Amino acid sequence: VQLQASGGGLVQAGGSLRLSCAASGRAFTGFLLGWFRQAPGKEREFVAAISWSGGSRYYADSVKGRFTISRDNAKKMVYLQMNSLKPEDTALYYCAAAPPPYGLWSKSTTYRYWGQGTQVTVSS
Repeated sequence: VQLQASGGGLVQAGGSLRLSCAASGRAFTGFLLGWFRQAPGKEREFVAAISWSGGSRYYADSVKGRFTISRDNAKKMVYLQMNSLKPEDTALYYCAAAPPPYGLWSKSTTYRYWGQGTQVTVSS
């Protein structure tokens, strides 16, 4: 599975961005999909994850209520709608995919496939 993230950019605090991630290659039936981010000088951290059916979603406390993860399995796409952005959301955002069976959704080691990252910069 290859993942290609896009949609990053420069936005003012309070603004919105929508990240997209396209999957290609083998079928990814049953895969868990997630988003992580890494700011300069910091470790990669979990942002959000969504189950295969889309019926279960899990968010980091820092983005809960502001970010929404969604997926379109027919198009092999996963999205991250980011609203009310803050300067502390500035980071390189990665999409990731985990084949079943998988462990904790928030652990980066759960995910086998990673996209290249897209930069999000929020100015104050």
